[in-house]
Amino acid sequence: MVFQNFIKNIITWIFPHGIRVMAILAGAFSLTYIVKIFISRFLENFVRKGVKIGNINNIQLEEKRLKTLEKVSYSIIKTLIWLIAVVTILPEFGVDITPLLAGIGVSGLALGLGARSLIQDYLSGLFILLEDQYRVGEEIEIAGIKGKVKDFNLRRTVLEDSEKTLHYIPNSQVKKASNFSREG
Repeated sequence: MVFQNFIKNIITWIFPHGIRVMAILAGAFSLTYIVKIFISRFLENFVRKGVKIGNINNIQLEEKRLKTLEKVSYSIIKTLIWLIAVVTILPEFGVDITPLLAGIGVSGLALGLGARSLIQDYLSGLFILLEDQYRVGEEIEIAGIKGKVKDFNLRRTVLEDSEKTLHYIPNSQVKKASNFSREG
């Protein structure tokens, strides 16, 4: 009798709730797959427009740039898709998401205020990369410092000046970039 009630409860839960959970998971998997393909094709077309066919070094640099953009874009969108999927699934298990959403909002606000400069660095780095303002090895001037770009990532740019001094400049401080290595 207990076993029959247990089976009956499982069956009554599976049909309305289990099917919704499976549909949400299938939708999230499908959407992440479609987004990955879309991002890859979109960015490939976007980046390829700037490639000069005759220069092999330029093509290799563009490939690195493309891979970086794909990775960053895909991870951000994938995280958002799965966050929405989890928040959508929780009510199917009887979890009230109202306090969770309020907590996420408050913690997001606190994190946003606390990590404001870090977020600005990453966003600025992403736009520097998207706009192809400068690359490693080029002679540039940013934040009042002129030098050769030794390293670049989404958070900071490393310049080496004429006296071989390394300058670590957060990307959020790049308000104006002068590139002396590019032609017309």
